Order: sequence, then C-alpha cells, then structure tokens
Amino acid sequence: MDQVILVNEQDEPIGTMEKIEAHEKALLHRAFSVFVFNDAGELMLQQRAADKYHSPLLWTNTCCSHQKVGETNVQAGKRRLQEEMGFSTELKDVCSFIYKAPFDNGLTEHEFDHVLTGVYNDEPNLNPEEAEAYKWMKLEDVKVDIEKNPEIYTAWFIIIFEKFYEFISQ
Repeated sequence: MDQVILVNEQDEPIGTMEKIEAHEKALLHRAFSVFVFNDAGELMLQQRAADKYHSPLLWTNTCCSHQKVGETNVQAGKRRLQEEMGFSTELKDVCSFIYKAPFDNGLTEHEFDHVLTGVYNDEPNLNPEEAEAYKWMKLEDVKVDIEKNPEIYTAWFIIIFEKFYEFISQ
C-alpha cells in the first residue's frame, strides 16, 4: 500500500496516509516533479500510461511521484525516474510550491511539490505501467502548445510552467 507523507504549509511532516485516501480527502502531502533536459535544452516529456488512476494519457514532466518516509527529494526523484523512465541521472532540488487540483474522478491533488531538474542525453526505457510515450521538446514550444492545447497536459505541469518557468529554463 502506497503511503504519502502528510505535511503542513512549511513542508514539516505531520503523519502518513494511504495515497488514495489522501487524494480522496484532499490533504496536503509531499510530492516531487522531475524535469530532465538534454544538452540541446529540450525537456523530456512523459505521456502518462492509460491505466493511471488520474490524468491518464496526459502529457507531463519527465516523472513525478511521492517521497517515502526517510527519503530525500533527490533520492525519491532518482528512484522514480528509474522506475518510470528506466534511467538515472543526477538531480538538483530547484524550488517548491503548494498546489491543489481537483480531478474528474473525485480525487484531488493537494501537494507540496518539489521541482527537481537533471540532464540526460540518451533514450529512456519506459515502464509501460507508468508511461505510454515520451518526447523531447524545447521549452518555448511546450509553452506555446500549453496555450493552444491545455487539455492534453496535467494540471501540475501547467502550474509549474506558468509559475516556475525561470527555475526550469536553463
């Protein structure tokens, strides 16, 4: 059973809870979003797998998930990058923010999200249970596409792009 770390608005842990229950109750919990770039400055986007319990088949950042108890943000990011995208690279913790996004299925993401960035220049080895596809895109092209087609992107990805563009642009 996947547990998430419940936190207050200062990112201080206040307990743990089963992931689905935390999303049903819209409780604030710790999360991370990884943005991996190549040397050409392109971002690796992930299309979420069709069976994901929310936001299936939407495009998003390279990977994202929840930290485990005792895990640093970078350790968690590296773990999930390997599990979802089949590769590892060095990551750095660049910023964090709180967001709340309700989904059509009745669940709500209410996360204290840590944004991590890294560089990688090879092809990923996608886990089909996590990712349907991937593509490399220039940030300017992603920004234009979000304006034209917001419905094909995850809520948190759009928020990060709007509010934290300067942190993720290299």
